Amino acid sequence: MRFPSPVQRGGPEPGRFERLAENASNLTSSPLFFVICLGLVGFFVASHAAELPLRWLLLAGEAMTAVTLLLLALLKNSEMRAEHAIQRKLDAIAEALLEMGEDREETDARKKLQESIRMEEET
Repeated sequence: MRFPSPVQRGGPEPGRFERLAENASNLTSSPLFFVICLGLVGFFVASHAAELPLRWLLLAGEAMTAVTLLLLALLKNSEMRAEHAIQRKLDAIAEALLEMGEDREETDARKKLQESIRMEEET
């Protein structure tokens, strides 16, 4: 089973998930989120230092695990969006280069460029 990437699923307008991921990415890169994470780590350290009951220690550890998992998912989403944006730009540059040299003869470089952007599949 193959799952399409979030970039390939929607149309020209970003979907709800893309907007949510973008907003969450903006929030997680803000100073406010850093302060929240510092507070969470402080709670974790203080709970161990104060020798709180196991329930509080587990709560602190599970909260840190949940935040880590969410940040990992956001990081992967941002990475995929950036990768697809770079690929679209490279494809546009390659197509422009091919259009500029259309009146020239077929060269090995031109063939490799056409193969790299899979032009024969799109036509």
